Amino acid sequence: MFAATCLSLAACSGGDGTSDPQPRPRTALSLGQTADTTGTDGKGTAQITPETVVYADKAGADAPERGLFAVVTFKAGNRAEESVTTTADQGGFRWQTLDGKTIKAGNSKGARSVAPVGFDDGGGKPAVRANTFRVNTVAFDITSTEKGGTLVYVDGDGVAFSWKVPSTDSGPTAQALKSALE
Repeated sequence: MFAATCLSLAACSGGDGTSDPQPRPRTALSLGQTADTTGTDGKGTAQITPETVVYADKAGADAPERGLFAVVTFKAGNRAEESVTTTADQGGFRWQTLDGKTIKAGNSKGARSVAPVGFDDGGGKPAVRANTFRVNTVAFDITSTEKGGTLVYVDGDGVAFSWKVPSTDSGPTAQALKSALE
């Protein structure tokens, strides 16, 4: 028993005796691919599916502070008999630039205000009722050089899921989202 415990601890250490609590990198998914994620406090399973990205120099009356909004639509699904709460409004979504910089969703007043009509309320409402899904958006205030990269979602167990994001408007609802942002 002791040897097995030591082996499992050694597998988690960085070789210098310190542990690294970061989740192991996973292969990045593509837009449209679903990840089964754990809800807040480790309760329930939410299926997270980023589908569309649109880059906009304004959203309604709001202008980005850094030059560009990256707005991503995502489906949050729940096939269980009880509601599940995602980590979307607790910093669950992040934008990782090609140079490794991480930007949290809603990182400016304008990004927090993005709420395109027809895509629920914007901002990633966390609760998903039983046996339903909802389409929502999450927005990042970025520079034009930070287009593309990786969308990261950290679930209720601290596990990170990632999706490669194209540097151009992409996805099945790109045109509808672009119109809703005007």
